[in-house]
Amino acid sequence: MRFLRLVTFLVSAALVTSACNRGGSAPSTEVKIPRGAGGVGFLPLLVMEKRGLIEKHAAALGIPDLKPKWIELGGPDILNGALLSGAIDFAAAGPPAFLILWDATGDKQKVMGVAAMTSLPMYLNTTNDQLKTLEDFKDNNKIGVTAIEVSIPAIAMQMYAAEKYGMPQAKRFDGLTRQMTHGDGWQALLGGSLSAHFTSPPFHQRERKDPRVHTIMTTDDIMKGSTTFTMLYTTTAFHENNPIVVKVVLAALEEANALIRDDIKTVAEMVRGSTTEIGFTADELLEVVSDPAVKFTTTPENIMKYADFMHLRKTIKKKPANWQELFFPEIHEAPGS
Repeated sequence: MRFLRLVTFLVSAALVTSACNRGGSAPSTEVKIPRGAGGVGFLPLLVMEKRGLIEKHAAALGIPDLKPKWIELGGPDILNGALLSGAIDFAAAGPPAFLILWDATGDKQKVMGVAAMTSLPMYLNTTNDQLKTLEDFKDNNKIGVTAIEVSIPAIAMQMYAAEKYGMPQAKRFDGLTRQMTHGDGWQALLGGSLSAHFTSPPFHQRERKDPRVHTIMTTDDIMKGSTTFTMLYTTTAFHENNPIVVKVVLAALEEANALIRDDIKTVAEMVRGSTTEIGFTADELLEVVSDPAVKFTTTPENIMKYADFMHLRKTIKKKPANWQELFFPEIHEAPGS
């Protein structure tokens, strides 16, 4: 698949660049972080930026000259390539994209998780009353997903198929998927050119406001529990050369999540002028965060279910023994899974 071929190329190409960019031991005075792809899953990054939380925690840990550089980047393949080349110091994406890079890298280049950012379900929505389960879909019923085969909903549907029909049938529903952004999927579903859309908040809430829309299933249904949606990760070289910077970013992330959980009205006001950046309005944010299924937490949840399945499917070659093997020690005491 294109994504895996691209990752293999980027890993090889980045080895030389990484040796140059990360070879020194002097601590960084700038930390390069992407703002993420927008949406609720990346809200903690926006709060970190708007509140100056990296600067705050850097000063508290004795590096007052550390400044964040917030970078606009695209999807997980671009983020992963930028991380390996040193163009960014941290990547923010979903567990499948992280696991592919964790599997593809080794030694000093080894990519590891720093922490989760959010846990929330994705929702398979449709306007077709005849579609009650995945088994009801015919060849002409297409499902919008953000990436074919490697996105969270694509892998979730493979898990569903494997559990119900056996591992050889894991790709049973792959042919139904069509790649598109959440925004395009939302418009296509309500406009009638798409049978179903596997989406995340706030697009799920927007779709459900239409009385024609019903939800067939969620990723939490398939995973049988709450699941990490977005996470932060970096290379072992950056972690070893900049341990205090990693602690700063983790502390800033934890404070951002706490602020979202404890004072969402303040956060909603904070983002009111940032609607075009993040893809949702302040009012939508209040609605989404009131959903108990949406959690802002640094604790990894159900990462191992992704890893075990992706290993069985041979999407990744290595099988981690436990979730801690995927993350740096700073988060190991969390009640992860």
